[in-house]
Amino acid sequence: MDKALQRQLNGWLRGAARPARSWLLLTIGFGLLAGICIIGQAWVLANLLHQLVIEQVDKTTLTNDFLLLAALIAAKSLALAGREVASFRIGSLVRHNTRRAILDKLDRLGPAFASSKSGGAWTTMLLEQTEQMQDFFSKYLPQMMLAGLIPLMILVLLFPINWIAGLILLGTAPLTVLFMAIIGMGAADANKRNFQALARLSGTFLDRLRGMSTIRQFAAAQSQADTLRDASDEFRQRTMEVLRMAFLSSAVLEFFAAISIALIAVYFGFSYLGHLDFGHYGAGITLFTGFLVLLLAPEFYQPLRDLGAFYHAKAQALGAAESIVDFLDHQSELNQGDRRLDADSPMHIRASKLVVCAHDHTPLTQPVDFELLPGHKLALVGPSGAGKSSVMKALMGLLPYQGSLTVDGIEVRELSRDPWMRHYSWLGQNPALVHGSVRDNLLMGRCDIDDARLRQACEHAHLDQALAQFDQGLEHKVGDRNSGLSVGQAQRIALTRALLKDAPLLLLDEPTASLDQRSEQLVMDGLRQHWVNKSVVMISHRRDSLNEMDTVVTLTAKEHTDA
Repeated sequence: MDKALQRQLNGWLRGAARPARSWLLLTIGFGLLAGICIIGQAWVLANLLHQLVIEQVDKTTLTNDFLLLAALIAAKSLALAGREVASFRIGSLVRHNTRRAILDKLDRLGPAFASSKSGGAWTTMLLEQTEQMQDFFSKYLPQMMLAGLIPLMILVLLFPINWIAGLILLGTAPLTVLFMAIIGMGAADANKRNFQALARLSGTFLDRLRGMSTIRQFAAAQSQADTLRDASDEFRQRTMEVLRMAFLSSAVLEFFAAISIALIAVYFGFSYLGHLDFGHYGAGITLFTGFLVLLLAPEFYQPLRDLGAFYHAKAQALGAAESIVDFLDHQSELNQGDRRLDADSPMHIRASKLVVCAHDHTPLTQPVDFELLPGHKLALVGPSGAGKSSVMKALMGLLPYQGSLTVDGIEVRELSRDPWMRHYSWLGQNPALVHGSVRDNLLMGRCDIDDARLRQACEHAHLDQALAQFDQGLEHKVGDRNSGLSVGQAQRIALTRALLKDAPLLLLDEPTASLDQRSEQLVMDGLRQHWVNKSVVMISHRRDSLNEMDTVVTLTAKEHTDA
């Protein structure tokens, strides 16, 4: 990962922490309070030992000192507990905001963009990658401040007491930070590769799980198992690579800390033996001085140790943030405008040299021209791959396009998305139903539809025949992926939902393609009753349906050239 990208990702991560700034300051405050308690605890303990061992003071006269030591220990425990609670709030708030930003972006880009990646890849981004940023915000970010402030407080205390001990600590601390940074550079790349391997594994597993019946029909179970094993093995190797980096950084920190503490111990040992006589400002080295320095030396390196232990959290966050930032920074031409149609808009649609593009600006269709007058019916026909569904998605505002596509003289790209969606109803081949009752799927949270209107829509869509077969009627439960319903029943629920919306424009993407003859007839009867005096755009391969259209537009397949 190059430095420019690291700076960009670091900037984004720090920006994401701004909404949790109050929790961050509170975490740092609790950490400083714990550090002050540790320093005070070492001072009181060193003073107690000096008085008991050297000055032979009666321990009954040191009751207040013992009580102060107990109070400092209790205060440190409470400060550490408060720090844990506050630090968790930082990560929790940032994760919540990040997931909301990802879902909002997906909502703005629409289902056409969401289908460009597997469900497993989106799940990895929303769950795994976002979760991996928790430790960066809750542990690493506060520890960066504490790793500078607490050692500084210890140096300020020790230099007036013994400047040699201060110099040893001050001289070895930069080496620890330097080697930690060098190791961290490789850890960021290792985490990035680990997340990529996890996304591939998640996507592969979910796709194979969904296609299990097809895999069995073609006797391809063994080959797909081999594919999953290879993806799993790659993820295992990437995970072990990350763990190696984490253990290496911890080992480097412990090595330098142990060397420094050993140097301090050797210095005081030779000073007590009378072989060294410097560093004490002429006052001599007492038991209090030596014990205080030896107690505080590990605490001097502890914030750096913690920073090193949390440094892999930074590497994880950088690896996780790269694809999230790329996605959130994705620029789209969709719904950039804020124009709206009038409530009584005549719905006059015109396309001129229209070329629908993918989100990466790859053309999906040949140039096409058509005009749909208010209340007329238009059919889009052509071979598979000609871009019929793409044209409809562009009309819905879900795909970018070149040329012109206007509704009442306003370019679709200039329309505000939510108001424009209220002007059309869509019915496709595979209706998307939510987990809940049939009533939930029909109303979709709307409170303005009474039971009489609901029954009338069910009759027009011939859904009442299906409801009669359900013991609970409208309360019949719909499971995941439309379980509990036949294909025809699911399609009639979607049709009823479109009738209840009663939009002036009806978009039909082969709504009867997967139905049997009887279900097809019922759905088409419902559509014919509904589309009177409405504008209709329909994709269909059935000739009898085309006979009812006012205009038929034939799309040609896009030509492919070899490079």
